[in-house]
Amino acid sequence: MTLRNKFNIENQVELARVEELLSKQRAIELWQSDELKKFSAGTFATLAHIHKKLFEEIYFFAGKIRDENISKSHFRFASALYLREAVASVEKMPQSNFDEIIAKYVEMNVAHPFREGNGRSMRLWLDDILKRELGTVIDWSRVDKNNYLQAMERSPINDSEIKKILAAALTEKINDREIFMKGLDASYFYENYFAYRSEDLHSMRTYNHDD
Repeated sequence: MTLRNKFNIENQVELARVEELLSKQRAIELWQSDELKKFSAGTFATLAHIHKKLFEEIYFFAGKIRDENISKSHFRFASALYLREAVASVEKMPQSNFDEIIAKYVEMNVAHPFREGNGRSMRLWLDDILKRELGTVIDWSRVDKNNYLQAMERSPINDSEIKKILAAALTEKINDREIFMKGLDASYFYENYFAYRSEDLHSMRTYNHDD
């Protein structure tokens, strides 16, 4: 079922392409700006701002905590009834070292606060925490899709595997454009979005459904 969207697109393939185009463009703008410095690293306010930035042109729920229950591959994320409390609890988790930061990331993933776009938003959120707390980011282009998804699926029970995978891809090149662009493409590829290369998007105009 196609999500209700601001373009009134009913075809899932078309919606996916528009979503990828617009949200990748906004992600690049976010990376090039100082917007996130207005927020504290590791807070839900930061994550909500990222999500709103990426998806507000497309979805009415951008940046808003979901009020539906959602699941994926037989795993049910935090109940909408207790979601605000769950998010508040995650927000209070420590983030002074790599292990603590990844543990916090795993728990926010279990919460899955938004209707759609959680993974892409949270990977940007994770990099923002790592960048500001440790002076590192993850080079997502070095993280294999299947290994990452399988480790994330197992992470609520044991997060040692995802910690090992992400630790191997850490880099101190926190302001490297190529690492960010390739990493953004990898992040979207995890969710099966691969119609556009991030490096090509600066020359593309904004989508207009009336064209």
